[in-house]
Amino acid sequence: MIKDITIGDITMDCADAARARDFYADLTGWERTNAYGCLALRAYNGLIFLFAETDIPYVPPVWTEKQGKQQKQMHFNFQLDDLPAAVAEAVRLGAKKAAEQYGEDHYVTMLDTEGHPFCLCRR
Repeated sequence: MIKDITIGDITMDCADAARARDFYADLTGWERTNAYGCLALRAYNGLIFLFAETDIPYVPPVWTEKQGKQQKQMHFNFQLDDLPAAVAEAVRLGAKKAAEQYGEDHYVTMLDTEGHPFCLCRR
C-alpha cells in the first residue's frame, strides 16, 4: 500500500477535446480550465478532468461491450437527486440514452458526445 495516495487528475481520450470538455462543463457546472497542455475541468472538490485528443484516430467504445469492439476504459457515475431531470438535461446537452439499460429506477446509462458511457445515479 502507498500511504497518502490521492488521484490528482483523470484523463479522457476523445476525438474533440473542446466538445467533450464543454459537454461535461455544462452537465456538471464545473470550472473550465487548462492543465498540462490539455483542456480541463476542475470539479468542486478540486479533482481535475483532462480531455486529450488522441494521436491515432479515436474509436468510441460500444455499449454494451462486445467481443472484438472497442471497450470502455472507465465509466463515470454521477450522483444526483432528480434523475429524470438530469437525464433530460444530459440529452439536451448532446448525450444519448443508451439503448440497453440495467439500472431500473436507480440509474440511467448515457453516452456522452464522444460515445463514452456514463451513468446518472439517483442519490
